[in-house]
Amino acid sequence: MALFIIGPCGLESRDVALRVAGAASALMERFSPAPQLIFKSSFLKDNRTSPDSWVGPGMEEGLRILEDVASEFDLRILTDIHLPEQAKPVAEVADILQIPAFLCRQTSILEAAGRTGLPVNVKKGQFIDPAGMNGAAAKLRRAGAGEVWLTERGTFFGYGDLVVDFRSLSLMAPIGDRIILDVTHSLQKPGAEGDSSGGCREFAPYLARAGAAWGVDGLFIEAHPDPASAQSDRTTMVDLDTLAILVDGAVRHWEGRA
Repeated sequence: MALFIIGPCGLESRDVALRVAGAASALMERFSPAPQLIFKSSFLKDNRTSPDSWVGPGMEEGLRILEDVASEFDLRILTDIHLPEQAKPVAEVADILQIPAFLCRQTSILEAAGRTGLPVNVKKGQFIDPAGMNGAAAKLRRAGAGEVWLTERGTFFGYGDLVVDFRSLSLMAPIGDRIILDVTHSLQKPGAEGDSSGGCREFAPYLARAGAAWGVDGLFIEAHPDPASAQSDRTTMVDLDTLAILVDGAVRHWEGRA
């Protein structure tokens, strides 16, 4: 069954989170059977280009917003942690923990996430080859993670661009329990805006269809009611109309109807 991980990049406000969750939930209801939906957003954006960049509401307020989303729409929640000590309190709200790409080799944070017993989604570092994720998966399993999910989010191509090597999706398949393609982060151009990252969201529907046709287990898509006004990832998040087009196209390719 198709799996979508959808939400705004950061928890800018309760309103934005609920609007995206509501729109994504309504999209899933158009299909029979309905695809699985997990809501994702971050309470802390700890990897920013500029020291003046918005970093999020923090863990306490962010977890309150995520609890509201889960309650209102009966959704599973995925959010990232950045320090080992965040794993336990975040696991009380989230259903899946996420390890950011630049932390994918950090033993202490992987072990802390694994000890919660929850599934853990690890973003493959932009600097690491697919086979290099064996170590992260082994650390999680040894610590007791319920499942190991691995997410492709592009590989550095020079200094300011990312590319997706679709072979990595198949190469990681024997390592992880689920293999995810991060559609929108893979379209980033790191540091391209000077004080922030750029990107090319116009390719998101194509990349999503390609991932579904390749046979990934899930697609990770960041969406926002008005991406141009977003506090982070404004050049890669898709608006809600584009999200609908993207989801429809991906489901068709998953089902072999395209």
